[in-house]
Amino acid sequence: MCYPPGARPPDLPSDLRPISGGAGGADAILASQDGTKLRAYVAKADAGDIGVVIAPDVRGLHSFYEELADRFAEAGVHAIAFDYFGRTAGTGKRGDDFPFRDHVPQTEPATIQQDVAASIAHLQRTTGAKRVFVLGFCMGGRVAFNASADQAGIAGVIGFYGRLGARPGEEGQAPADRAPRMKAPVLALMGGADPGIPETEVRAFEKAMNDANVKNHVELYAGAPHSFLTAASPRTRTPATTPGAARWASCAPGTRRSAHDPRPALRGARRRDLRGDHVLRADPGARLARRRHLDR
Repeated sequence: MCYPPGARPPDLPSDLRPISGGAGGADAILASQDGTKLRAYVAKADAGDIGVVIAPDVRGLHSFYEELADRFAEAGVHAIAFDYFGRTAGTGKRGDDFPFRDHVPQTEPATIQQDVAASIAHLQRTTGAKRVFVLGFCMGGRVAFNASADQAGIAGVIGFYGRLGARPGEEGQAPADRAPRMKAPVLALMGGADPGIPETEVRAFEKAMNDANVKNHVELYAGAPHSFLTAASPRTRTPATTPGAARWASCAPGTRRSAHDPRPALRGARRRDLRGDHVLRADPGARLARRRHLDR
């Protein structure tokens, strides 16, 4: 699993906190294209038309991602986190002993993308979000990358340490293979010390996107492990020394202010389509990261 029981996402940086944030989120039951019912968690911001669909790690929907959705709502971004296992495990809440490893192999990329589409539709219908991003972690990072090819009309995708390789039976299904079909801009945030995602795979994905003229930025954090987006823990030491705590706001689409000027972290990084102060420009109105004190 990406996060041990009890792990929590980092708090909002102080200068990203609005005067008033969204209300606490609530559970929702969605219907996917094939009729499957799946559980989701929706957190509404007080205002705004930016939304994010959160694709979780291999455990599916659990408290870490529900709390992350609340963080986005506090920052002024409507958020929905959804579960992968409605087809095999139902819609009830699950404990930390849920045998997710028995259910992951039963998922299919195509039906997960149906669930992403259902989440987008629900978020737009219930919050009025007009520009929607897909954000994912680990298994969900791969889901987010694939959404660039499979979801029409989204503003961009953001993948944290998304799996890039192809296992037996997945030939032709890696994110790099889908690059020619990708339409939405891609922001990939990867750990330089992640043993499961070697730099060769990261650079191959980056090259495939560049060759396909996909707007993208790939950030490889030197020394960062898998699952680096978390509050202080034995795995990530202290918030001040991790990209997870220090720069998580760079993934917050449409927030009024970014807690950190993105340019220092981008010096020397391989990048594409960097203009001005933007880490990635999805379109003239969709900015995934902003300089400190730059208000919309």
